[in-house]
Amino acid sequence: MAVETGQSVTKAGGTQGAPGRAHRTGHKNPRTPGRLHRALATHWYAWSMVAPVVAVIGVIIGYPLARGVWLSFTDANEANVERTIGVNHIPATYEHVGLANYRAILSDGVFWDRLGWTVVWTVSCVALSFALGLALAVMLNRTFKGRTLYRTALVLPWAVPAFVSVFTWRLLFNERSGLFNELLTGAGFDGISWLNDPTWAKISVIAVNVWVGVPFMLIALLGGLQSIPGDLYEAAEMDGASPWQRFRHITLPGLRSVSSTVVLLSTIWTFNMFPVIFLLTRGGPGDATEILVTYAYRLSFVISPRDYSTSAAWGVLILLLLTLVTAAYRRALRKQGDTW
Repeated sequence: MAVETGQSVTKAGGTQGAPGRAHRTGHKNPRTPGRLHRALATHWYAWSMVAPVVAVIGVIIGYPLARGVWLSFTDANEANVERTIGVNHIPATYEHVGLANYRAILSDGVFWDRLGWTVVWTVSCVALSFALGLALAVMLNRTFKGRTLYRTALVLPWAVPAFVSVFTWRLLFNERSGLFNELLTGAGFDGISWLNDPTWAKISVIAVNVWVGVPFMLIALLGGLQSIPGDLYEAAEMDGASPWQRFRHITLPGLRSVSSTVVLLSTIWTFNMFPVIFLLTRGGPGDATEILVTYAYRLSFVISPRDYSTSAAWGVLILLLLTLVTAAYRRALRKQGDTW
């Protein structure tokens, strides 16, 4: 439809829009449309379909984002924001402080400690989820009896709400009556303080997040595997290629475009994965499993007095970090010849 519309617009331009006529008469066309105008005129139907979504996103995401950026440059907290107590209305008294919040955050070791654990958490979860998802996708791409049942069972964790999965795992990790410690003590081993020991708590939150993230990897990679032509495998097998050689030279290159997308999406989701950390350990024990987003939440909703400006500055820094990671990742893919 866009091509047909563009043709009609060109025709509607009349004699002034005909480049050949302008050249013959020697006069420069004063009404030559600009690049933006041509794009809007050619793809007006697509723009009109996208416009409502853009407007909704602008209201739902744009306004809170702009508000958060503004608050990050102030000293707003629970004591100086606008509020109403009974019949008394107290106006806001917070002031603009420039980059003071950012300087305070970046000069504090708390931010770098949280960032270090957040990076370890993100890399571990994404790597394990991708490896397990790829292994399961390769297994389920083969024809065997009961394959549909296995696929359904493996996708089921993705269909269950995240908070239900986390609460289930919390019961399994219970130090006194959890299934895991029951199995350990039944086999003659000592029980483990899964959620009360810093090291085991970190392992536990990574395991739960991998459980939540594997179905997404499985579905995406299985779709990528089924898009690879089977003729390539047959030709490689006739040439004597081993299974590992077929996997390395056919499967992995064929999954490159899918892998790049799912790894980036999984990185962003894991970096901001609030439910698993908060519902399983609440950042504990102590602050052992606290990541950037849970600490920003703690500043704004848990610690008293609530520090809205510092929490907003943490949010802006998280957004900048993810933007930089996305830009660097996309640039690396382009260098490898990927058109993503």
